[in-house]
Order: sequence, then C-alpha cells, then structure tokens
Amino acid sequence: MEEIKWHDNYALGVDFIDKEHRQLFSTMNKLLRISEDEEKSEWACREGIKYLKNHTIEHFEHEEAYMRSINYEHYDLHKRLHDNFRTDTLPALEEEMAETNYSLDSIRHFLGVCIGWVVAHTQTEDMAIVGKVASKWADIPHKEEIDSLEQAIIQLTYEMFQMNAKIISEQYAGEDFGKIICNRLIYRGQQKEKWEITLVFEERLLLKMIGRILNTDYQKIDDMIINVTRYITRQLLEKLREHIPAMDLYKIEKEGLLTHEQLVKSFDRIHPPCSLLFDTGDGYFAFCMAHSDSIRGKIASAFDHKGALQAVQAYISSDKTSEAEASIEEIAEDAEKKKKILVVDDSDFMRNRMIGLLAGNYEMAEADSSVSAIKKITIDRPDLILLDYEMPVCDGRQTLEMIRSDKDIANIPVIFLTGRGDRETVQKVMELKPERYLLKTLPDERIKSNIDDFFEKKK
Repeated sequence: MEEIKWHDNYALGVDFIDKEHRQLFSTMNKLLRISEDEEKSEWACREGIKYLKNHTIEHFEHEEAYMRSINYEHYDLHKRLHDNFRTDTLPALEEEMAETNYSLDSIRHFLGVCIGWVVAHTQTEDMAIVGKVASKWADIPHKEEIDSLEQAIIQLTYEMFQMNAKIISEQYAGEDFGKIICNRLIYRGQQKEKWEITLVFEERLLLKMIGRILNTDYQKIDDMIINVTRYITRQLLEKLREHIPAMDLYKIEKEGLLTHEQLVKSFDRIHPPCSLLFDTGDGYFAFCMAHSDSIRGKIASAFDHKGALQAVQAYISSDKTSEAEASIEEIAEDAEKKKKILVVDDSDFMRNRMIGLLAGNYEMAEADSSVSAIKKITIDRPDLILLDYEMPVCDGRQTLEMIRSDKDIANIPVIFLTGRGDRETVQKVMELKPERYLLKTLPDERIKSNIDDFFEKKK
C-alpha cells in the first residue's frame, strides 16, 4: 500500500457524507505516509489513529442520522455493520498496536484492515443508501447464528492449536492483512446444495501454528506447510460441523489455493454472507462461508488429489504477491487470461442465464441497470458488454449513447440482447453500431457460439 485515491465514482451525491468520506481517505493516506517513517511512526500514528477513530465514529453517527431521516429500509443492517467495526474491529486493532508498542507490522495491519473496510463499505453499503447498488450484506445471518459460529471457531482454535483467538470483524471482505495462504473448499450437502468455504491464514500464523504441531521451527512456507494446512483446514471443518449441525458439509467436491488477488476477485463474484476475521496474537485468519443460495456463477475448478502435488509446488514457487503471476486456477485450466463480459439486464433470470452459460470460459460481471453498468465499467473495464435493449428508466439505446460519449470507455465492444426481432427494432439497434445483436429467443448454444466467434475474430 502506498496511497488510496478518492474517485468521483465513490461519491454518493449526499454532500456532507461525501465530504466526510474524502476526509477519511485523506487521514488514512497521511497515516500510510507516517508509517513509512520509523522515527515518527509511534507518536505520530498514536495521534493519527486516535483522530481517525474519532472521525470514523462521528461519521457513523451522522450517516445513521441521515439514514433515519430518509427511512432507509436496511438501516438496522447498516448500523449493525457500523457497530461491529467500532466496538470490535477498531478496539482489537488498537490493542494489538499497544501490545507491540506500535510496531510497523501492527500499524500496517491496522491500516490494511481499516482501508479495506472503509473502501469496500463506501462502494457497497453506502452506495446502497442512495440506491446506486444493492447491499452486499443483505443475506447476512442473524446475530445469534454468527455469535454461535464465532464461539465454535474460537473454541476449536484453542482446542486444536492452543491459540486464543478473538473476533476482529464480522464483515471481512478480502482486506489485506499481510502475506497469506488461502485454502478454498467446495462441499456438497446431502441435498446436493453447494457450500463454498474459504480459510485465509496469515503466513506468520501458519509458521507458528504448524511449528507447534510438528515441534519444528519453520522459517518459510514450503510444500510441507501447505499440505499440513490443507488437512488442518479439513479437520477444523469436520469438528465445526459437529458444533454447527446446520452446516451440511457432506462431501468435498473441489479444493483450491488462492492468491490474494484471486481472493478479492472471488468476493466480487460471490460475497459470502458469513465472513469473519480473527486475531490469535500470532497472526490473523479469516473464515468465509457461502451456501448455494448465495453462490453466483461458476465455481472455478482447482486441483484434485492426482494433481495436488504439482499444484502445491506451483503455488509455492510462484511469487504470490506479483500481479503478473499465473494463478493455480490459471495453471490448471487457462492458457491465457479470461476475457471479462459484463451482462446488463434488468431481468434476474436473463443475467443468471448468461452467467450460467458463459462463466466456464469467461470472467463474468453483472449489472441490473444503466447506472450500475456505467459504474462497473468505470471501476473494472470489461472486454465485452452484453446489453439488454429494453430496460426501464434508461434503455439500452440511451445506455450505449452514454458509453459512446465517454472517450475513456467509448471503444468497449457492445452486443445487444433483444427479445424482439422485427425489422423496425433491428434497424434501431443497428443504427447504434453495436458489434452485433442477438435475440434472447436463440438457443443457448447459438448465443454462446456467437460470443466465442466474436472473441476469435477479435483475436
């Protein structure tokens, strides 16, 4: 981390909230710069962190008052996210810094978690207040269920590893807390539903934890550490299932290792309703879980037992912090980076149909309106847009005109999806010079072959 930049697309359009958000970004940037100066870091960070904490709490109060004034329907959920951050996350991070005399590692931990939380919260839950996006935490379990899961994990962490874990956040969203090893498991329930569980371990925690188990002083991550981690993860989940009978983890279907970059992308694809971050004193770990009701799109395959050796060795030998690395999933199944397709359609059915049809070969994103589409295009540029022609408020024609009027995104190719094939509609569509148009009534295989053909010709 060097700097976090305020972008106009973070703006809600509520002046005082946007002003306070910009102030939060500015304060965190100052702390980032201070943390690089070891002579100043302790005394300056103490004051800076105190200011950041007070400003954050004051901002939450102002934002909550605004939500009440407009009768925001998800007020209780939004306040719950605020409460968890101010009563659990911030105090736990402060305690860690105090115990280490504001060491550089603890300060960077604090900043990594805070920056990740604030940015993600600003882009999702705050945007949901003004209707720009849907709440990502709408399916979050009841407080009693989360508390029960937290206590079970804390108890098992002590029983299995003699470590005293404490909850830091109930809304972990992929924030950077250092070098990580990330293990993802896909289970099938007895009723065939899918469960996707991801455990994220800080490397220093694994070295300490597995060193204790094997009575060896490990200094670096190797294939032994990775393989022990894989089976410790399974053992933890087996014991967790005994504590939480509702977790129907009947049979492991897939397993994979993720880089931090992949972890963040996986949160874009499927935001786990249950996502917990813990601190053990020796390092952090996160537990993220989603079931079939939450999972959207294709779950990318990883390795099976036959390919585990090669996959683990590839994971170890690669530089996991490099953006240019080939990931485990890319090594296993992709010779080149997948093209990204944004599906823009107000119909849930149509978006799900396209994602289910194309996710095996392409990276998929979705938007249910033109406003949401423009935001997603600006933040994460797609290689192709599949655009519904008939949408309420702002139709496909107007959406394409907006895209073509912005020089930064004007050249993104667009294929229209339309339910009407009459001559007049086709003429209107083609006047806008899309790459092509497709009838929604076409068979799935025809639609997919058209998409594949487009990218082949473009190549």
